[in-house]
Amino acid sequence: MDLRYWLPRAVDVVERFGERFGPFAPHPSHQVGDEEFGAVFETFAKRLDDNYPFFHPRYAGQMVKPPHPAAVVGYVTAMLFNPNNHAAEGGPATTEMERECVTALGSVFGMTEPLGHLTTSGTMANLEALYVARQSHPGRGVAYSSESHYTHARMCDVLGVEGHRVPADGRGRMALEELRRVLATGRVGTVVVTAGTTGLGTVDPVHEVLPLAREYGARVHVDAAYGGFYALLGRSGDPQGVAPEPWRAIAECDSVVIDPHKHGLQPYGCGAVLFNDPRARRHFAHDSPYTYFTDAELHLGEISLECSRAGAAAAALWLTLQLLPPTREGFGAQLAASRRAALRWHSLLGESEFLRPYQQPDLDIVSYVPAARPWSLSAIDAASGRLLRDGMDAADDPVFLSVVRADADAFLSRHPTAVRDAEAARVMRSVLIKPEAESHLDALHARVEELAAEGAGQPPGRPAPSRRRD
Repeated sequence: MDLRYWLPRAVDVVERFGERFGPFAPHPSHQVGDEEFGAVFETFAKRLDDNYPFFHPRYAGQMVKPPHPAAVVGYVTAMLFNPNNHAAEGGPATTEMERECVTALGSVFGMTEPLGHLTTSGTMANLEALYVARQSHPGRGVAYSSESHYTHARMCDVLGVEGHRVPADGRGRMALEELRRVLATGRVGTVVVTAGTTGLGTVDPVHEVLPLAREYGARVHVDAAYGGFYALLGRSGDPQGVAPEPWRAIAECDSVVIDPHKHGLQPYGCGAVLFNDPRARRHFAHDSPYTYFTDAELHLGEISLECSRAGAAAAALWLTLQLLPPTREGFGAQLAASRRAALRWHSLLGESEFLRPYQQPDLDIVSYVPAARPWSLSAIDAASGRLLRDGMDAADDPVFLSVVRADADAFLSRHPTAVRDAEAARVMRSVLIKPEAESHLDALHARVEELAAEGAGQPPGRPAPSRRRD
């Protein structure tokens, strides 16, 4: 798709629509000339130079990538109408698109008739799910893994419910025996499981947590904000090793969150929350006499804590899903490429003299550390910090990585031979969210290994790295 061709078509769509209603004179109070705008836009464009190349495969840091051109065109076109999907009369066309998007997102997990809507973020989506959890089980708290997103602890505080932090096992997954101990107290009404942690991309054993939670009368909420689209591979038994059991169990859980602005190729501002039980809508019941004045089967604002929401987000997602449907062959193709890249890099790291894998990736987030000498937490932390900094600061061949903090217990559960001389160590974390990472992987690995070698004092111009000698 050529944005230079399609973006002007967005203006054409709006102008054709406007011609139905006759001309009118814009008020002079907000009019600016092209010359005035050009000067400000030049300053604006220069300020955007202070950025990172999120679009390029040499950026393997955080979980960001550019939206699909179809999403850009869809968003801009609808934005010129500026619909508000809180009520049907605020955006008739985009409200219908949003409903269709909710059905499509539900199909990712095998949900047949989910109740839900788009949100401005995964955080807001999780807040709504935990709000329903509180209303459904008043007086009972929420259990979440120590590896889950920090938003769950924060939202428990916002909602005034007791949060229960459940330790993780040596793979970063919720420890089932620890969860059973917490559930046995009778103080937990909802268990949050994560399908793709934002730190390491770990998938909790949803299929094992679900029957355990039901045994104690607790709900199960799935935070699949990052990894949710991987259900397209996991539910069908993925050849790249995405275990199917957790993904198949999500359809039986009470609620799930997924962020199309991550793997769904959407601009930021597009999360989603889905409920399995349509009766969840009763917890959002309210009256708005000045907005809900049109006939509608369901105003989306009637099942949401949020009020005003951009209808353009629904338009962007709808248009993208027409071209790349939520199937293994549609969206699944890009996920498979990222997954293959993650597994291959993990294998290369296992052969490196200067890098070591931290843990096997569940999805597309690769974790590793420099092979520091001495092999101690303090030395590993320092080497990781140096690798991060040297990669970003390189003038001629930069590479953009990220780190995640691992406490001493978590690190030693994976690498018991490391010397515990600090309470934590930074671990390198590379998110291969862009499918282009697969074709760029050899160059990415070689550059990261080169930087690690330089950090270890290896002279420049060294031969190709040899296999690691432990």
